[in-house]
Amino acid sequence: MTKYIVVDMSATIIHHGHIRLLKHAASLGLVRVALTTDEEIVLHKGYQPELGYEQRKEILESIRYVYDVVPSPWLLTDKFLSDIGCHLLVHGNDNRNDVHLHQLVMVPRTSGISSSEIRRRASEILSSSNDAT
Repeated sequence: MTKYIVVDMSATIIHHGHIRLLKHAASLGLVRVALTTDEEIVLHKGYQPELGYEQRKEILESIRYVYDVVPSPWLLTDKFLSDIGCHLLVHGNDNRNDVHLHQLVMVPRTSGISSSEIRRRASEILSSSNDAT
């Protein structure tokens, strides 16, 4: 029997921490990425993602560890996992999803990297570049 694993992410800016998480999940079964919709990102993060849902989905589908991609809400539930046919949620140790612990595999986040940090650094670079002109 094939085991389906879900990894939820916004994937607004893909980095090596995401790849490591997907690789770990793929070692457990076929990875289905629950990709946060644009509307949910605006609602919960307060900004329009740099790339829209379809572009983020296309990028994720090109990663060898990803079996498929489905739209998702901000937080996942046991019902959502059941609805998309997944057995486990693999998430960084900052998980806030409302799933039973027997369906959750938490892995340490990659230290020193996050999409928010990359976004902050890029903004600083752009700001200092604009100040120089």
